[in-house]
Amino acid sequence: MYEGAVQDLIDELGRLPGVGPKSAQRIAFHVLSADTEDVARLAHALTEVKAKVRFCEICGNVSEEAQCRICTDPRRNPTVLCVVEEAKDVVAIERTREFRGKYHVLGGAINPIDGVGPDDLRIRELMTRLADGEVQEVIIATDPNIEGEATATYLARMLRGMGVPVSRLASGLPVGGDLEYADEVTLGRAFEGRRLIDS
Repeated sequence: MYEGAVQDLIDELGRLPGVGPKSAQRIAFHVLSADTEDVARLAHALTEVKAKVRFCEICGNVSEEAQCRICTDPRRNPTVLCVVEEAKDVVAIERTREFRGKYHVLGGAINPIDGVGPDDLRIRELMTRLADGEVQEVIIATDPNIEGEATATYLARMLRGMGVPVSRLASGLPVGGDLEYADEVTLGRAFEGRRLIDS
């Protein structure tokens, strides 16, 4: 619809996840009206992240070093390993300040429709990490959707013979939610995960 560089920018922005055609157009025109220094900072940040950031050689988390700060932190408990789909999930769990173990980032979830199978994930690396016997518990924290459930089931089967207890994060009703708005799957999970109230 637009000419040359403007349309190229809209097309590239539209390829980003969660950015539709209208949002891409809005961002492109924001960039056009922004100060040259602001645009230069954005361009610099984009090139820097590609040049400096890599994935931790141990867990697969994002890092500017060969190993991330969590893997190198001696205060973390190396006997508990939390398996997540993406590096952004590590950040979400860290915000809770409840987990003091280490992580393993799979790099996605099993999704046959998109052509993602177990061999496309960092499952082999997970098995290698568990082979030395240091890990005493694996917590599977994949997303509570079809792909996450498939991945969790696959991992549980793979880990069954290793003698390591495997748990799954509980799922159910969100705090502050209303029962009438909960879907059947969420409500069913809440019933399955119910616990006794201490009296």
